[in-house]
Amino acid sequence: MDPRHYPGVRSASCCAVLALIGASAALAQPSQLEAVVVTGQGRVQQLQSVPIAIQVMGADQVRKLGASNMGDLSSHVPGLTIDATQATQPTISLRGIGTSDFGIGTDSPVGIYVDGVYTGKTGGALLNFNDVKRIEVLKGPQGTLFGRNSAGGAISVVTNDPEFASRASGLLRLGNRGQRHVELLANQPLGENLALRASLVSQRSDGFLADAATGEKAGGENAWGLRAALLWRASEDTKAILSLEHEKLDQRARPAIGVVPIAPGMAPVFPSDPATYLDPRKAPLRNDVAGNIEARDFNGVTLRLTHALAWADFSSTTAYRHFTSKNRQDNDGSNSPLIYLSTTNDEANSSWQQEFRLSGKRGTTDWLAGLSFYRETARQTAFVDTTTTALDTMAGNLTGLPLFQTVNVLAEAAGVPGINLLGHTWGEAMTNQGRFSAVAAYGDVIWELQPSTHLTTGLRLTRDSKRFSWFNPNRAAPSLDEQLAVLDAVDLFNGMVAAGALTQEQALMIQGALRSNVLIASSGATTAPLQLSRSWNDVSPRLVLDHRIDRDLMVYGSITRGYQAGGFNTLQVNSAYAPERVTSLEVGAKGQLAGLGLSYSASLFHYAFNNLQTLQLVPSSAGGIPAYQVSISDQKATGVDLDARWRVSRQLNLFGNVELLDQTYKRGSSSLGSNLAGQPVGAPRLHASVGFEVLWQALGGQAQASLQASYSGATRCNEESYVQGLCLNTPTFQVGGARQKLDGRIGWESDSKRWGLSLLVNNLLDKRYINRLWYESAPLGSAYATLAKPRTVAVELRASF
Repeated sequence: MDPRHYPGVRSASCCAVLALIGASAALAQPSQLEAVVVTGQGRVQQLQSVPIAIQVMGADQVRKLGASNMGDLSSHVPGLTIDATQATQPTISLRGIGTSDFGIGTDSPVGIYVDGVYTGKTGGALLNFNDVKRIEVLKGPQGTLFGRNSAGGAISVVTNDPEFASRASGLLRLGNRGQRHVELLANQPLGENLALRASLVSQRSDGFLADAATGEKAGGENAWGLRAALLWRASEDTKAILSLEHEKLDQRARPAIGVVPIAPGMAPVFPSDPATYLDPRKAPLRNDVAGNIEARDFNGVTLRLTHALAWADFSSTTAYRHFTSKNRQDNDGSNSPLIYLSTTNDEANSSWQQEFRLSGKRGTTDWLAGLSFYRETARQTAFVDTTTTALDTMAGNLTGLPLFQTVNVLAEAAGVPGINLLGHTWGEAMTNQGRFSAVAAYGDVIWELQPSTHLTTGLRLTRDSKRFSWFNPNRAAPSLDEQLAVLDAVDLFNGMVAAGALTQEQALMIQGALRSNVLIASSGATTAPLQLSRSWNDVSPRLVLDHRIDRDLMVYGSITRGYQAGGFNTLQVNSAYAPERVTSLEVGAKGQLAGLGLSYSASLFHYAFNNLQTLQLVPSSAGGIPAYQVSISDQKATGVDLDARWRVSRQLNLFGNVELLDQTYKRGSSSLGSNLAGQPVGAPRLHASVGFEVLWQALGGQAQASLQASYSGATRCNEESYVQGLCLNTPTFQVGGARQKLDGRIGWESDSKRWGLSLLVNNLLDKRYINRLWYESAPLGSAYATLAKPRTVAVELRASF
């Protein structure tokens, strides 16, 4: 890699090198490597012995980065992209595989699991970290052990179990823009065989934007969570852990910064011209959605049992999850009543998961077998709210006829007093309900062909069943209907036809438009729910061969297959998805130079993803209202993952991760109809994270300084990227360019490690990036942007007892 071609890497590297020169003038001898333990293969193994590309982040690294959830970590996990702008509707991709679908009808191809329990992809997916032990990011299909929700990879979050020792700790982090982060933890034995562990996390901030009209802060956080776990050690062979979780989120929805100039009292020019767009990093925020909120109530209970049999280890995981969420947000990026548009996602979800697993070693085999049962009940209502004034703007833009004002003129000409069809609320809704179930049997065997050579064979058999319904009632506009009732009473439209002012066809068209849905993409309003049922079967195999060349170097090759169950488009009645499948080939090496304190891993992978289905906002070919529709494509990618950790001495640690990716379409069409075959899908070619940590003795304790830089190359744009607002170049800003982020920390802790004080800076260089542009309000002549967080500075105090 030539750093001249990647200025972000070059600048971050310069910072790292300068700091290293100052902090490590005299280095001690290389220090011994510490073993990293993972459970990604369902077994407790050392990281360097697992033939999978895995990046592991421990609790200490999470804390030093000041990360509250996976969205805060993704920039430092090459290949992982998480847009956490909306905490209740995140989008996740790994190695370029992901989906932007926000509906309950589908699953994400990247599964997030907490202590082995699947968290879903909507309201329950992005919870704040609470007493986390480590995070394992497994790249590539993990269908054999994790199931249908991991075609692109899996993220396994492992929490701490109760211990038979008394301890307590607390952490307080205070920063700019009202940042207030609190963590409390207590662990207490309750006897010889019982232990209790409880923790609390609270994350709050005021926000980084202020509404220019109201002064209200936007972009802030407000969430807190409780976690309690009870360990019962029934015998030396049997133990049970019962854990309870609760989290509450209650904050303003993400800010929508309008980019289209709007003169006071005027509608924006239609269609909007990107050459005139305002820079959203400097443009004033003006949002007028009534009841602006993003909220979630989450509750979970998990029972984990383990028992050692004479011939195997048995485990059982029983879990129940329930959450409700509401996200009501501005979708026009302005406070102009002429273009008012807002949406609300109201969701409720309950899931039950049961998994039984047996594992053991017999002779030259290390085997694992399991049964998995999953049930989910979900309800989602998508609301779109506007006014007849805004609809009049839209009608004028799209047809040249401001419909409601035209009827006002007709009523006045007919001498009907008190008629004004402008300024009335207008709401449409789509309610979906789903009942989903999955049953799977799986097995995985590691065969010792020779003491240094192993063959892993795995297979998962899955049966998915889904029942789904759509209910799209007619629009709700009660005050408008009162006015229309007056017009019906005087038979206005037939009178206009009789007078020759309207044709019969025009009269019917106007009356239909006044009373029909126009905003939600569907086959029309329904008087009762429409229901579909679908089932799919799948076989997901896994084959891995690994060989240890010597004690310090292992090479491996694998072929794996991932499966994504079919589903349904929530906003298009009677629209079903077919299953999706990915096949991946990978070769890699993991090793260490123990004498130098260096460990490393490298992998070369290639995958083919067939029938990938994505929900996208598609412009109308006739210039009408855009609609969410399903696009289908086949994709392929070739890439390299590199990871290295070098413990230069007891005082100095270096680490880095890099992913190079070339992802292209094999088959697919853009929403404008052009052929995408051979074009890049969008994922950057390069994503890297590098950093260092320096330790030294000071003030009777130990001081620490760390710096971690990440770089993501520019989005590889295609025609669809511009349509979806992921790429754009204007005279004032760019969407989809390269990104860099620098996070730093300097701190001190006592020799007893009971006290600590630190200064954290995230996004040290205060890089302000535009996540994307949104075009739901394009028929109104508007567009808006969402932004990444600016620099944050915080002081952290820790204490443990």
